[in-house]
Amino acid sequence: MLILLAIISTILLIASLLPLSYSQHYMVRGGDFIRLQVCYGALINLLLIASYAVLVMSSPLLIVLVIANVLVLILQGYWIYPYCWFARHEVKNSHSHAPHSIRIMSANVLMSNHNSEALISLVKQHQPDLLVTLETDTWWQNQLAALHNDYPYRIACPKDNRYGMHVFSKYKIIQSQVCELVSDDIPSIHILFENADGLQMQGHFIHPEPPSPTEKDTSRTRDSELIMVAKAVKDPIRPVIVAGDLNDVAWSRTTQLFMKLSGFLDPRKGRGFFNTFHADYFFMRWPLDHLFHSPGFTVKRIKRLAKYGSDHFALLTELVYEDAEQQSLLKKDEDTAEIAEQLKMNRVDKRQVPTFKKGQ
Repeated sequence: MLILLAIISTILLIASLLPLSYSQHYMVRGGDFIRLQVCYGALINLLLIASYAVLVMSSPLLIVLVIANVLVLILQGYWIYPYCWFARHEVKNSHSHAPHSIRIMSANVLMSNHNSEALISLVKQHQPDLLVTLETDTWWQNQLAALHNDYPYRIACPKDNRYGMHVFSKYKIIQSQVCELVSDDIPSIHILFENADGLQMQGHFIHPEPPSPTEKDTSRTRDSELIMVAKAVKDPIRPVIVAGDLNDVAWSRTTQLFMKLSGFLDPRKGRGFFNTFHADYFFMRWPLDHLFHSPGFTVKRIKRLAKYGSDHFALLTELVYEDAEQQSLLKKDEDTAEIAEQLKMNRVDKRQVPTFKKGQ
């Protein structure tokens, strides 16, 4: 039993230390995803160690194991604490009587999932102003035609490679562009739109490739796309929203780098994890679907919606643009830009993220 406790402690410690590296190999970056699970594992392991000491025998090795597991809790807690409900809010709450500004729903439908009625029902129930769907192919495009009467402005990019994307908008889309920023056949959608009050905003919707043994050995393509978008939107001339399935978790070093470069805010901080994946396994969930925004927004609500047959939950975020004075809780380090250059692919500089500036 003591040997088993030592093995578990070693695995938990390694899983905590590996992600401290900027290595882009999927086995290292995978440690970012399981921080919550590792934290829970360390807590359970500490209880088992205490039980062993009381019921069986004490041992100097147990002290070492206690120290190792406490270190795991400290390391993991550092990264996940900002997303706990009792942490400091990064984005202010909207005033109770603040007017409706924009309600955004993002949904990774899982291309093989054909329960379109459940998703359409969720959309009709929550009435988002902007609906972003991911993994939508031609079949899904045909099914979602049932929403056309409610969403007169639409951008369609169906794909049969699990990277299709569609945008449905109640607000007028002034300009739009579908881009393949890093990888061919991996699209992103960028729009300039006008809300009900006549305020122009930008929306950038992305779904980069994940680091995994079945897709990419490294996170280089994902990191490159996030860095490209962050650099493009860091000095916005109007309110900007970035959303989608980033195939990354909120507390990873890459997502932190994205927020440092862009200066954007995460409305989840201090409000909860909002774990959107995996919908079928409660013990293996993490926040994979994201929404970041420029500082002027306040948040009215964030809600993880009901299951609809996908491996993702849909995420609903309601924001109010109040030109709020607030800034990121993250401090931009002197080496932030240098690290970003090391992580991204050189050839991505040839492609541009549309920001809809005059003359662009």
